Amino acid sequence: MNCCIRRIPANRASMLLATLWLLLWPAPSSGSPATRPRVISVELFEAIQPVTAQYLEDSLRRAARERCALVIVKLDTPGGLVSSAQDMVKAITSSPVPVAVFVSGAHAASAGFFITLAADVAVMAPGTRFGAAHPVGIGGTGDRKGQGAILLQKAESDLAAWVRTLAQNRGRNVTLAEEAVRQSRSFTEKEALKGGLIDFVLPNEKAILGALDGKSIRRFTGQVVTLKLGGARVEQVRMSARERFLSFIADPEYVLFLLILGALGLYVEFTHPGMVFPGVFGALCLLCFAYAIQILPINYVGLLLVVLGVALFILELKVPSHGLLTAGGIAALTLGSLMLFRRPEAVGLSVPLWTVGSVAAGAGLLMAFLTRRVIWAHRQRVTTGGEGLLGELGNAITDLEPEGKVFVHGEIWNARSASPVARGRRVKVVRVQSMMLEVEELRR
Repeated sequence: MNCCIRRIPANRASMLLATLWLLLWPAPSSGSPATRPRVISVELFEAIQPVTAQYLEDSLRRAARERCALVIVKLDTPGGLVSSAQDMVKAITSSPVPVAVFVSGAHAASAGFFITLAADVAVMAPGTRFGAAHPVGIGGTGDRKGQGAILLQKAESDLAAWVRTLAQNRGRNVTLAEEAVRQSRSFTEKEALKGGLIDFVLPNEKAILGALDGKSIRRFTGQVVTLKLGGARVEQVRMSARERFLSFIADPEYVLFLLILGALGLYVEFTHPGMVFPGVFGALCLLCFAYAIQILPINYVGLLLVVLGVALFILELKVPSHGLLTAGGIAALTLGSLMLFRRPEAVGLSVPLWTVGSVAAGAGLLMAFLTRRVIWAHRQRVTTGGEGLLGELGNAITDLEPEGKVFVHGEIWNARSASPVARGRRVKVVRVQSMMLEVEELRR
């Protein structure tokens, strides 16, 4: 049987195997996942503070580790801390992966302005704005006297120098960039594009990839890089649950609520021992507030005013002031809230006016309700203790000559009467002396 099998020559067998390998092996495709460029998309839709800075730094390190072609930072921020903005700018300018900052939300104010200028590519969506990068202080910008004004002027000069070097190295309009710091000037997307502060006005990430594909950009180090983004796949990198929680409690919009809720929770627990939940909730809120003020530049005069406002609200429930303490508490709370973050190292960071207004209005309505309930309770007739027995009706269960026993308020009491009272007659309590009731016969 073996003689019937024809042997294939070695060279022909090798050719056959090579042909089969070429037929079965998939041809390389420019659109295959293995060769498509990767783009990482990062969202910064909150105030600039250490948590958001760390999130951006981690995302840029990941992009470098995975050799991505581009990082898109979608930005919408009211501002934040100068120190955190500096960390983010440093991470962007030193990143081996090109970074495009896309002002995709309503605005990129204050600290967001510096981050946008520092990007390899600055893009704004239609209907957005950025700028207003002047530092804030208790005295405002009009006061030119005093130590506070000097510190504010020093912070302004430092930020102006910083924005000039960013604009110069990125080839952007230095004059307009400095005006955003010194004059707190803001720009629409069209004004920014015309003035040379940004590179594009585009509606979304897809348009950004299309506009940058094949474009040569100059990095912060002077190196020229050509972007190849054809068929790029975009991967969203979001904050972890821990980062979202820490970012939430460090947001100026919620810090004020943490302090007030914490104080109210402890007050309820101290006045109603054993409820447990208000005390635990209040302690957690105050601990989160303590963490937040370690991150945010709290103005302690503003903090003391907020605490004073809460204390005046509590005193209103104890001292009859006819609303004066409540009015003082609302004033202290409002002023303290407006001053809470007014420090030169905070660029555009403040408690929003809607938060201040809602807290003040809510506190006023709550105190009006509680004060009304307290006044109503004080006007009610006492129903417990000795005073609660005055005027109560009962029955004589023995003859009162002058002393005996009466049944009043569901209990048997020793009683005395100025005139004899027969057993079974109705009596009325006119006085309470220790454990003895003075009664009189109720005559019809």
